[in-house]
Amino acid sequence: MVDPQNTPTRSRPGVVTISTYLLLLFAICQLISVIISLATIGTVREVMEEAYRDSTVEGAQNIADITVVIGVGTAIFLLVVAFALFALGLLNLRGKNGSRIATWIVGGILFCCTGLNLLSGFAGNLGTPGETSGDMPSGEEIQRRLEDALPSWTTPVSILLGVISLISLLVALILLALPKANEFFRKPTQQWEPPTPGGAYPSQPGYPPAPGYPGAPQQPAEPGYPGTGGQPPAGDQGSQPGGQTPPADGPDQPGTQPPTDRPG
Repeated sequence: MVDPQNTPTRSRPGVVTISTYLLLLFAICQLISVIISLATIGTVREVMEEAYRDSTVEGAQNIADITVVIGVGTAIFLLVVAFALFALGLLNLRGKNGSRIATWIVGGILFCCTGLNLLSGFAGNLGTPGETSGDMPSGEEIQRRLEDALPSWTTPVSILLGVISLISLLVALILLALPKANEFFRKPTQQWEPPTPGGAYPSQPGYPPAPGYPGAPQQPAEPGYPGTGGQPPAGDQGSQPGGQTPPADGPDQPGTQPPTDRPG
């Protein structure tokens, strides 16, 4: 007999809790990065427009707008996905194995995107890489102009946030794959407990009572004799007990003598 009350309760291991906190840290780092991007978007646009203003290459003047739109759009996308990843982390606290698998998939994609973004920040590749021919500015020149126009703390903080985000996300995904986490996300099995001798089995649900049948009609009482209340007269049963009439005196009965004629 399986008793659902005896199903073992799962205790959440610390690795799952730490993993969720690391996902929250990753989302916070992405939020700070978006704030910095929106705060410096005007300066970045001005630097890009000035760098490509004197270029005679067709479409060079639109590079500034394209670069700014791609940079801000990527930051906002990473922010939304980061908080979605944190929501999956909250479901991981409840032992949802499906949310853990989704965390690995979404987290792996974000890890690649964050790594590429971090490498781009290290290289300072915001424009055309390497040396360029003609009047197109190089990537190093654009990076030098941005460093001169932006506050000095912008680039170091952005790189630091990228490193923290990358490490926290990687460690969070690794913690979800540890053996203790596997035991927590495994579906619990119900334990079978034998019945105790002399113990009562669970009662079965009762059945509804059967509908009653109509009562049988009563038979009418037999007509009685008048004055006797339904009993026959006593004369019909005899004057003696048992209903027998005493025999009349006759010559055959003992103790009786026939009359004799007396002389006149």
